[in-house]
Amino acid sequence: MKTSNTVIFIDDEKHIRQANTQTLELADIAVTCFESAEKALSHIDKDLGGIIVCDIRLPMMDGMTLLRRVQKIDQDLPVILITGHGDISTAVNAMRDGAYDFIEKPYSAERLVKTVKRALEKRSLTLENRKLRRELEAQKTPGPRIIGKTDAIEQLRSTISQVADTGADVLITGETGTGKELVARSLHELSRRRTNNFVAVNCGAISDSLIESELFGHEAGSFTDAREKRIGKFEYANGGTLLLDEIESMPLHVQVHLLRILQERSVERIGSNKSISLDLRVVAAAKADLKELSQHGLFREDLYYRLNVVRLRLPPLRERREDIPLLFHHFILVACHRYQQEVPLPESTQLNMIMTYPWPGNVRELRNVAERYVLLGAQNDWSIDRLLSGSSNVEPRSLARQVEIFEKSLIEQALSSNNGSIKEVMNVLSIPRKTLSDKMRKYGLDKSDFK
Repeated sequence: MKTSNTVIFIDDEKHIRQANTQTLELADIAVTCFESAEKALSHIDKDLGGIIVCDIRLPMMDGMTLLRRVQKIDQDLPVILITGHGDISTAVNAMRDGAYDFIEKPYSAERLVKTVKRALEKRSLTLENRKLRRELEAQKTPGPRIIGKTDAIEQLRSTISQVADTGADVLITGETGTGKELVARSLHELSRRRTNNFVAVNCGAISDSLIESELFGHEAGSFTDAREKRIGKFEYANGGTLLLDEIESMPLHVQVHLLRILQERSVERIGSNKSISLDLRVVAAAKADLKELSQHGLFREDLYYRLNVVRLRLPPLRERREDIPLLFHHFILVACHRYQQEVPLPESTQLNMIMTYPWPGNVRELRNVAERYVLLGAQNDWSIDRLLSGSSNVEPRSLARQVEIFEKSLIEQALSSNNGSIKEVMNVLSIPRKTLSDKMRKYGLDKSDFK
């Protein structure tokens, strides 16, 4: 049984089942009733998208026994027990044993609905997190996915697929936080080199005096502190992929050696005359304009042209705002998985803030805010505004453009939540079919992409 947001209500008295069914249905909550726990059990499995509400006193299998049986099926499936006055101590023990909550008779319709809604929200988050875990476990490779539906990201994924297994060296350019290392890892994981090492070196984080030893390695005794032989990053990445991040920071005298290595595909350790053959892909990443630097003598022009065989430009987040809700949702789910938390997803009213914020730190900053949302959201009333470090700098945009971005994100969310069902989206957004079709055409949305 996989029906979402459905309450399985169990009580042996018909009038109670009818009354509670009416209460929940008036609150737009679907209900399936059973007169016994035995009959209900056959409709309960680990994929149940709803929850269970059960009277603790039943003729044959009682509520406590049902709770134990349900926990064997799925210990995270919320079970709410309905108790009489004399059952309070039993209900408290049930809570200790894993029941989600209990409601004492007589109870108000408001109490029932409020408790059920909280339990349904918890169940929804549990299933969403499980889905994410399955996706993460299904990925045999460590490389994360490149997420987005804008034209720039679609083109980026297409180019990566096209060149990944060619072995050609690649130059990746983009601002800080746009995901240059993620793209480099994707190139590696989609190539036949995936079973060998992926080695990332931040050229800007290594001192000029150590960078040659770090990259090329050295023999014991080749200089004062060289007590032992050291394998350099080029040699360690042999057979795999070497990422030279912030390559614009590499000293000019080291660039000369790099150019020779790229041309000859061999390296010599410092203090050695032996040449070591290399079979590796070199991916260079830069946040600065290498061509402009070369024109000012700050980067070797011949090295720039050698690296610039295949160039991948990563757009800043402000140029792909339509991807922000999708990315934010993904990062929240990843953070929930990492920190073993379950949190409410942001309401659509919160999206306008993250859509219009300038995101100077790009995707990295967005991911950090998503993690703060998971870890600190409760104490900030789930306000994304508060989590943006108190910054209120919003890039000026026309009202019409902001409305378009927001409208597109709402339609995307509705399509995603309803598996691309046009009928359901029409109901959720309360718009006629023609209007929805026109807007989907305007924003380039295809229902098949959400199934």
